[in-house]
Amino acid sequence: MAASPAYALIATDLDGTLLRADDTLSDRSLTALARAAASGARHLVVTGRPAPRVRPLLDDLGSTGLAVCGQGAQVYDAGAGRLLWSVTLDRELAETALGKIEAEVGQVYAAVDQDGVDGLTLIEPGYLMPHPTLPAVRVGRRDDLWCEPISKVLLRHPYLSDDELAVTARSVVGSLATVTMSGPGTVELQPCGITKATGLALAAEHLGLGPETTIAFGDMPNDIPMFDWAAHGVAMANAHPELRAVADEVTLSNEDDGIAVVLEGLFPEA
Repeated sequence: MAASPAYALIATDLDGTLLRADDTLSDRSLTALARAAASGARHLVVTGRPAPRVRPLLDDLGSTGLAVCGQGAQVYDAGAGRLLWSVTLDRELAETALGKIEAEVGQVYAAVDQDGVDGLTLIEPGYLMPHPTLPAVRVGRRDDLWCEPISKVLLRHPYLSDDELAVTARSVVGSLATVTMSGPGTVELQPCGITKATGLALAAEHLGLGPETTIAFGDMPNDIPMFDWAAHGVAMANAHPELRAVADEVTLSNEDDGIAVVLEGLFPEA
């Protein structure tokens, strides 16, 4: 059966979008994605999580295809178990950016995602993981964060909101890095110019597909570039106001199977 003429590529964020709060995938979502695949559509996970933190979820999906990880800094081939493409954040630039941010807002707590399919998430003293189910290694001091190449830096502030921290970071970081906000307690620095859209475009090109046949689902401001690239952007009911403002459509929340609701309409049972 031919794919939907409108959308041959389905790009989904994970946290707050495809996943429920307990990091699980609902049976309804799995069934809707399987039905879309049976119609010829391709599914791409496009997430801020690094490749090592995505692999178990791809196993749950039965995926052996591509995934865009690390806010677009990595394109991971699940079937081959390797990165097709990756960009690292220069560690000296990252340290300089952190210094500029702390000069404005005082101490922040930092973590890093290391590059590679087996890269670790390292967290400095005081940093609290926004997703306690994700594995991380605590180091003794900030200098230990820079021991290996990294794909991004994650930031938390003791009292500023994510929005306040992101606004200040953007105002002082300039071209040192791209600042994104990808979830509660998750403000990030990634290589300059790298967004979910850059990774999605590379993966789509590899599949022989383009933006005109792509539908994208997300919930946070880091999904805005992906919505700008895709033909149709669908925000979850629980989405950040900035994303809802640019979405073409708003569906139900991730807890209420919002992605499945849309896909069931696009790919009805035969």
